[in-house]
Amino acid sequence: MLPVFKQSGDHALTVYFENEISPEINAQVCSLYDSLQKKEIKGVTELLPTFNALTVFYDPFKISSKSLEKKLTKRLGSSTEDKQKAKRVFIIPVCYDEEFALDIDNVCRHNSLTRDEVVRIHSSQDYLIYMLGFLPGFAYLGGLDERLHTPRLKSPRTEIPAGSVGIGGNQTGMYPLASPGGWQIIGKTPLKLFDVQRENPIFYNAGDYIRFKPISKEEFYVIESDINAQPEIEEVQL
Repeated sequence: MLPVFKQSGDHALTVYFENEISPEINAQVCSLYDSLQKKEIKGVTELLPTFNALTVFYDPFKISSKSLEKKLTKRLGSSTEDKQKAKRVFIIPVCYDEEFALDIDNVCRHNSLTRDEVVRIHSSQDYLIYMLGFLPGFAYLGGLDERLHTPRLKSPRTEIPAGSVGIGGNQTGMYPLASPGGWQIIGKTPLKLFDVQRENPIFYNAGDYIRFKPISKEEFYVIESDINAQPEIEEVQL
């Protein structure tokens, strides 16, 4: 199925790939996004990748919608082979200690698992970042094991601490900033996931992967005290 172009207001054009959520479709979104990042189109002002589409914002005084669509169509013809050769995995340290794992017992009860089993399953795979949104640096991750699927809290919290790692239905994710939310919190990372003072405020991008690495409470506080702490990055061949 060929991508579909739809006008989004008077200064944005959205490229829809397919009406489904899958790593393959998201790879096409990320491929076009990367192409536009590496080689800009004059008049394009902003890019917004999502699960299965890419919205391209533009200045209508510098480029028309029709001209932009033609240029995007040419980019779509490029191969995604390079994108598929390797993946970047950001290894995020997480402390699952009860001090930070506010709702891990709920996850255990709902899925008939022990705490150790929840931690082992949660940290045993790489999660694809489908898109960033909701909060700066909030990554929508795919691939949560069905054994950990847990409904959100019936009564959302008014504030979840920055760095909290949680489960909401069939997704897992990290809160880069303190925020209201209803996800079941099972741990916390000591890393500052969003920092406007850094050259790159967010470590990762859509199309990258996240792997959670269990750490002790002692390790948590050591990393937290390091203002320059960053995640390890691993290149994995596909």
